[in-house]
Amino acid sequence: MTERPVRAPRHRADAAYARGEETRRRIIDVALRLFSERGFEGASTREIAKAAGVNAPALQYYFDNKEGVYRACAQYIADSSAAHFGPVVERTKVVLADPAATPDQLFEAFGVMLDALTDFQLLPDDAEYRRLFIAHEQIGHAPGVLFEIFDKTLRPQMGEMSARVVARYCGMPEKDPLLAMRVMMLCGQVMVFSLGRRTMLTKLGWERFGPEEVATIKRASREHSRVLMDSWREESRRAAAGR
Repeated sequence: MTERPVRAPRHRADAAYARGEETRRRIIDVALRLFSERGFEGASTREIAKAAGVNAPALQYYFDNKEGVYRACAQYIADSSAAHFGPVVERTKVVLADPAATPDQLFEAFGVMLDALTDFQLLPDDAEYRRLFIAHEQIGHAPGVLFEIFDKTLRPQMGEMSARVVARYCGMPEKDPLLAMRVMMLCGQVMVFSLGRRTMLTKLGWERFGPEEVATIKRASREHSRVLMDSWREESRRAAAGR
């Protein structure tokens, strides 16, 4: 009787790959926290490896060096941002492509973008770490790779779509120098809750920014945006009538 050859266990390579990805992601999670708390210079690869439960050679295997770990954290933030905002951008493009889109449809498109920004800024478990990571880049305490990556993904499109929706709703020229400033102000009303997280929670008497609290912020920011955008729309009407 011919013996059948012994087969190796199936999915061994897949299992090893999954474990490798899990380890890599754990290192990124830990590094994101340490970079956000201490800045690029303040976080060492030894600390990152220890906190992630790996040895230094393992960290070097996945990322080469500290700059590689940092860039992986930046890429994670950019990738999660693109996944979150991608559907919103596509939905806004559809509305803008419709020449018959009503003011309510245009405002709803902007409102959805504002809602998405609120969720991204406040709801994920690592939202505070991402915010601080970005802050270190903005003040020059980091290599400055995140915004380089952002500018190759959806960030420019988000800015463009927001400006086009507001301009069309308000009857403003897209090249009006006031437009960019107004869009930043509308988005800033949401971002202030992330930037001043602890202060805002104390003032509002909240323990956290959970789904219920975030829903309240969304409602208030939409109401505030509608009042401002309606006033700018009326201003454009009066200016057109006076010509």
